This record gives sequence, C-alpha cells and structure tokens, in this order.
Amino acid sequence: MPFSSYGHVFRITTFGESHGPGIGVVVDGVPSGLELTEADVQKELDRRRPGQSLLTTQRKEEDKVEILSGVFEGLTTGAPLAMLIRNHDADSSKYEKIKHLFRPAHADYTYHVKYHHRDWRGGGRSSGRETACRVAAGAVAKKLLASRGMRVVAATVKVKDVVARQWIEEEIERNPARCPDPEVAAAMATRITEARSQGDSVGGVIEGRVTGVPPGLGEPIYDKLDAMIAHGLFSIGTVRGVEFGNGFACTDLHGSENNDPMGKGGFLSNRCGGILGGLSNGMPIVFRAAIKPTASIAKWQKTMDVEGQPADIRVEGRHDPCICPRAVPVVEAMAALTLMDALLMSPVQEFMPKSGA
Repeated sequence: MPFSSYGHVFRITTFGESHGPGIGVVVDGVPSGLELTEADVQKELDRRRPGQSLLTTQRKEEDKVEILSGVFEGLTTGAPLAMLIRNHDADSSKYEKIKHLFRPAHADYTYHVKYHHRDWRGGGRSSGRETACRVAAGAVAKKLLASRGMRVVAATVKVKDVVARQWIEEEIERNPARCPDPEVAAAMATRITEARSQGDSVGGVIEGRVTGVPPGLGEPIYDKLDAMIAHGLFSIGTVRGVEFGNGFACTDLHGSENNDPMGKGGFLSNRCGGILGGLSNGMPIVFRAAIKPTASIAKWQKTMDVEGQPADIRVEGRHDPCICPRAVPVVEAMAALTLMDALLMSPVQEFMPKSGA
C-alpha cells in the first residue's frame, strides 16, 4: 500500500504540503449513485477551517474544495473522486530563520533522518494541514454512512484539567471549544486562551460516538474493528492515546463491573464501547482520543541543529493553542472512513447508496 494512502476498499490517498500550492485527496471505492456536491464537502471543511475563532490559529484559509473527478450530473460515478483545496495564506517567513533547527515534539528530526531532505515550511507533509484532505474524504464517507442510518459525532470532553460531565449533542457546535457540556465550555475556552497568552499550549481528549452501526462489522483477529479505528485515529499526528468504552478505567474494576450483561433483545449496558471480539455488537461505538498539547509554542526550548549542535528555539507564527476544537471533525472523518471501509469489506453487507442520500 502506498505510504500516503489509508483504507482497503474505501481508500484515500492525500497529497500536498502545508505551504505548497495546495493539498488534496483521491478517494477510491466510492459507490456510484451517491448525490454529492461541493457544498456537502464544504460544510465539513468549514468546521476544521483555520481562523474560525480566537481559540484557533489565525491563518486565514477559505479551504474551498474543488471536485475534479468522480461526480457527473450530481451523482458519483464509481470512478476515483479527486478533490483539491488550494492554499492562499501560507507565510513561510517565520520558518526561514529556524529551518536549520529541529522543533521539539515535531516530525522535523525524524523526517530529516529518514528522507535527508525535508520541507521545512510549516512541517510540509507532516503539518496538521494535511488533515483537511481527510475531512474532505470523510464528508463523503459520512454521507454514505448516513444513507444507511449511521452517524458519527465527536466532541471535546477534556481540555487540560477541565472535564465535561454531560453529553448534549446540540451544544457541540454552539461553542468554540466544541464541548458537549455547556456548563464547562467557557472554562475550556479560558484554559485555551490562558495558554495562548503565556506562549504555551494545552491538550485534551476528544470523544467519538457512532450510532446505527450494524452488528458484525470488522474482522475477528488482526483487522478487529477497534484496531482499525485506532489505526485511523493514531494516523492523526496529534493523537497519543486511544480507548474504547471503559478503556483504561476497566483496570480499576472487577469483571462483574466491567462486563455487559444481556437480556431479552440484547445488551443492558455498553461498557465495551460497542465492539466485542473485534466485531461491532450493534451498540453505539464509543471511543476517546488523547490529544497532545500543540507542539509549536512561543516559549524558548532546548533543541539541536542539523549538525547535531545544541541550540535554543522559539517557534513563531500562527498556531492553535489547543488542537481539540479543530481536531473534532478530523476524528469524525477518520472514524467514518474506517467504518465505510469495514462496511464495504463485510461479506454480510451489500452496500449501495439509497436514492436521495
């Protein structure tokens, strides 16, 4: 499989760099007959777009998508779907003076030792800007899943030490932190703005919930559905941990507390997070991703240069003080792409988009 591709049957290949002319994605395996417009994709891209609030990077990009192929007369044709997003507000000047230094917690050093020649403009291929391509592809996957009654929703449930205590889905898009708990959303925003004022950053946790999932998706051994979803989530550069259902909290429980009892018609609880033995069990899939603090910060840090000599670095430019708000649609996209792939791989599922999907 090419190193810039993800998926088996529903496969995406992304291209482009943060400060290049543009970025884009080719989606292969899209069933024919899906009603699809640029507006369908744009709606998701606008949620990830930079500069949308004071809690995010102030880089100004419209992230306007262009569908180049795979759609004719408003319907997908089954041919590869190609989408392009042009860059308009890249500013490489802040990186010019530190191009000989390795930014701590970035991929600069590892890209240098592997490829020997790297694009130092905003991290090039390793930049989080690449995730816009995933969101564009994820918009297609989400629409296909919706045609079969499946919904993927994510939200910020933790920013540093501020934790959401309730899940009110309608609140997620009503606050810039994308928090499902209106009682703590303001406190999350405060933590993020405090970090920005100090030239620092904070991390958090994003929770995803998938409803309408039929039982039996996934493979029982090496391509377990939770392993596949975790693979997709870990491919997001800022993700440092993934758990399902009770997750790591199950280590504090007895089996009698962690097991999901069953009664007439199915399960009485969902502590497993909707996946058993690597297969979906028909309950909502619930997962959480740990998001690290943004690596680019304005504080002075110790590093080394390309010659291996010690140096000090301060990363200037326009960066998110917390990745969580803009990573929410990225997490949704990777989950949707994985589920669409699993659906098409399943021998018990026959998939064609319903008319008007």
